[in-house]
Amino acid sequence: MTSKPQNIVFFHPDLGIGGAERLVIDAAVGLQTLGHKVTIFTSYCDPRHCFDEARDGTLDVRVHGNSIVPPTILGRLAILCAILRQIHLVLQIALLSSELQKLSPTVFFVDQLSASVPLLKLLQPNTRVIFYCHFPDKLLAKKGGLLKTLYRGPFDWVESWSTGCSDTIVVNSNFTKSIFEKAFPNLKYREPRVVYPCVDTNAAEEVEKAKPLWEKKKVLLSINRFEKKKDVALAIRAYAGLSQEERKSTRLVIAGGYDPRVQENVSTYAELCGLASSLHLKHATAKTVISALSVPDDIAVIFLHSVPSAFKSILLSTSRLLVYTPLHEHFGIVPLEAMMAGIPVLAANEGGPTETVIDGQTGWLRDVRKVQDWTEVMRAALEDGPGEERLKEMGMRGQERVKAEFSKEKMAERFENEMQNMMYAGRVPMISMMVVIVGAGLFGVLIALAFYMVGKSRTTVYT
Repeated sequence: MTSKPQNIVFFHPDLGIGGAERLVIDAAVGLQTLGHKVTIFTSYCDPRHCFDEARDGTLDVRVHGNSIVPPTILGRLAILCAILRQIHLVLQIALLSSELQKLSPTVFFVDQLSASVPLLKLLQPNTRVIFYCHFPDKLLAKKGGLLKTLYRGPFDWVESWSTGCSDTIVVNSNFTKSIFEKAFPNLKYREPRVVYPCVDTNAAEEVEKAKPLWEKKKVLLSINRFEKKKDVALAIRAYAGLSQEERKSTRLVIAGGYDPRVQENVSTYAELCGLASSLHLKHATAKTVISALSVPDDIAVIFLHSVPSAFKSILLSTSRLLVYTPLHEHFGIVPLEAMMAGIPVLAANEGGPTETVIDGQTGWLRDVRKVQDWTEVMRAALEDGPGEERLKEMGMRGQERVKAEFSKEKMAERFENEMQNMMYAGRVPMISMMVVIVGAGLFGVLIALAFYMVGKSRTTVYT
């Protein structure tokens, strides 16, 4: 444990609903519980689309840096806008007001976007910075042609340079650590530490108290954001592989983060609805528990948008199997939530789930390219008798694993240890004013180039 409580200031771009946001909230609550003072700064937080702790007073969440730069320009240039919004946020609280100085921060916790790290170190040279890398942004960007490569090049360099300015670098899994090392060869002298995300180990009690939504239905559940890379379509195709007789008294429920501001959420949802229709699966969309209960009995697939925590507990209590479809998932918090609720998990045999799900013991790991293998697991999960007993045994082993390795307390302790080690380690060299000025000039060039490219090409989407 650290020698004294720290004043920890978090910076997160958009405090909505997602795995990265869940980690930030859990880390903040956990460190606050250990006696540290915690404040979160973000450029956007919609009370209607965020986790409970961000709106109910549990955490001190402050929104700044959203009055000049929009999230995108004509639906494009998201990375440029995100960086400018974060820089605006830092300048607003550090120079345009004394808000940051009044907090007397001893630690900055930055995640997802590292561009502000050099500026923070320049403005607050005595404050240590820990950067949490969920996954390198350069690898998340959609591929494009020559113009896109030229556009992304400077941002990729800035990401590598600014990440290296952090005093400590932490990643969410050994899988992400291996990817980090390949993505940033210039940072080979820095070895990221692994701190796994966590889940609420009290969630099992909520699930046990929850009353199943459809008592006569055997439910297969998918929880993921409505994004193409999450490959929720795999769950629909695998479910369609069951015979009509096997699908009787069953239902596939697809729930996940959905923001109508995000075009990908809207388009992915529409594509999934189209896929279900093409496979002759009747589907409907519900937004509340009441509307979900009123869905006709012959509906095979139900879509649910941005379900709150309480509703998620009800869904888990209703389900026999969590179907987690992303390939190369950086970590994946949803499998842990299901395991804590005593629900076996079917997930990809690559990426983060291989560090959480034990094949044959707490669930199944299967190749996403072999849809029939996923159908076979669904078939086994829907069996009565011995099949049900096996599911219960897997559920119990899953709970035990989560409590031992992935609790909030365990994650908070690991973060606290990383901060303690950071305090006693040597400082990363201070950034010179000249470097920051050059960096500001580079951003100016990027802005000019970005607007030029928007004018030249209306069909390319930049991230």
